[in-house]
Amino acid sequence: MTHTPRGPRLCPDAAILVGVTQNLRSIRITRTGPRTYQATNTRGGRISLGEGQNTDFTPVELLLVAIAGCSAIDVDYITTRRAEPISSEVTAHAPKLDDDKGHHLGEVQLDFRIAFPEGPEGDSARAILERAVSQSRDRLCTVSRTVQLSAPVNYRIDGEEVPRRQD
Repeated sequence: MTHTPRGPRLCPDAAILVGVTQNLRSIRITRTGPRTYQATNTRGGRISLGEGQNTDFTPVELLLVAIAGCSAIDVDYITTRRAEPISSEVTAHAPKLDDDKGHHLGEVQLDFRIAFPEGPEGDSARAILERAVSQSRDRLCTVSRTVQLSAPVNYRIDGEEVPRRQD
């Protein structure tokens, strides 16, 4: 069983969703070279990342991918009940800032470009697109909701919490 914007659904291949259907999400990052890493999820999926010295995604780009991807999936669940899109693209961008708060991103902007076929089904999907995007932003997308709510991130070394510095 998996949870979708439409509620719990039986999954045709539940083995694929091991690690996703539980409440705890986890990944592992392994160093593959100087400032390059490979991320592995519990299902065996892999992605390379680095500091931007090659075509690998940077961690900041992956954060934008996660936000845009999460919302794209939400919107897809809602709109495809009415019509399959002809094309669907989401772009995300944000300024990288360095100020008295340290390194962080400024306001993240997502732009959905989705075309539906002509006809009643496409009209129906176009009619709910804004609501679907709003629902993703305001309630459904775990990634963007976490960023918006500023969840704490705790650091540990070998299982021991790293104390927060007061400087």
